[in-house]
Amino acid sequence: MTDFHDPSPRELGYTFPAEWANHRATWLSYPHDDSYSWPGTLKNIFPFYNRFILELSKGEEVCINVRDEALQQRVRLELEKLGVNMSRIKLLLHPTNDAWCRDHGPAFLLRPGAADPKVIVGWKYNAWGNKYDHDLDEQIPGLVAKYLGLRLFTPGIVMEGGSVDFNGKGTLLTTTQCLLHENRNPDLFQHEIEEYLKDFYGVDQVLWLDEGIDGDDTNGHIDDISRFFCEDGVVTMVEPRRSDANHAILDENLRKLKSFRLLNGKQLNIAEIPMPKPVIYDGQRLPASYANFYIANNSVIVPNFRCREDDQAMRLLEECFPGRSIIGIDSVEIIWGLGSFHCLSQQEPEAPGGLFNPLI
Repeated sequence: MTDFHDPSPRELGYTFPAEWANHRATWLSYPHDDSYSWPGTLKNIFPFYNRFILELSKGEEVCINVRDEALQQRVRLELEKLGVNMSRIKLLLHPTNDAWCRDHGPAFLLRPGAADPKVIVGWKYNAWGNKYDHDLDEQIPGLVAKYLGLRLFTPGIVMEGGSVDFNGKGTLLTTTQCLLHENRNPDLFQHEIEEYLKDFYGVDQVLWLDEGIDGDDTNGHIDDISRFFCEDGVVTMVEPRRSDANHAILDENLRKLKSFRLLNGKQLNIAEIPMPKPVIYDGQRLPASYANFYIANNSVIVPNFRCREDDQAMRLLEECFPGRSIIGIDSVEIIWGLGSFHCLSQQEPEAPGGLFNPLI
């Protein structure tokens, strides 16, 4: 583990790859009866969640944190019934509070040619400002590091995977609403948080947008509004309906994106995708967004919301990801948990040169 005096991953030459870089695996944390998400509707999500696993397993291993042996057995039977290739599934007894592996899971960094070509950063996790129990979730990076036999860096501040996005060439995209929120790291100024991002993700540039979408319980996660699809390209959500609460927010984010310059001086290539029709459950606006897609090895998994905007979003993303299948999976039940496929998953990149073999 690191401490204040240790060299940071950036100083040692490690970087966080873009999501479209080749994966060794995708990590998930399987939902269970004690999950605080999906109150009263948990059983409704499993056909769609398991379909997500099926699609992932077609191109990479899927490592799934499960609460106990009973859940391990149940998940195995359900996936076998669905026709999943179980040789690509690892069900690990790593108890969690809930399913949001993007935020509580490990961050994997790479350094080609190093004795340790792959390492893990385990940020502190406080369930978006101590909104929910998180004692088990916060242990996941350490458990994964032990399972894989990887070095673990612990920065000691709160950070969530859904709050940051990367182009793989030194640039990170985030929001001030999330990272400067008083319920995360109230004792740190913006420039100090930026230094942590650079040191522990191995980036050289941080681009700050302002706010996230209406209904986002995480206080402004980037993976609901703007995502890199290539080194100099960003998908961003827009809201054409001027009366909608998201119109002004997303219009301002678009204006900022147009003003940004990358490290090489280039402007961003921006692909605009209209928001879906608002999804309301029990009187609550949910954070439904096509930006919460997940880039797998062979495909891009896109949340769909049973509205006409789904087809348009799929077509636009197909243009952004040539060579990958664009697969829409119904997310109306899943979004009641206040997140979708990107929030549920965390990629583990392939080590440089294929030198890495997990300890199984």
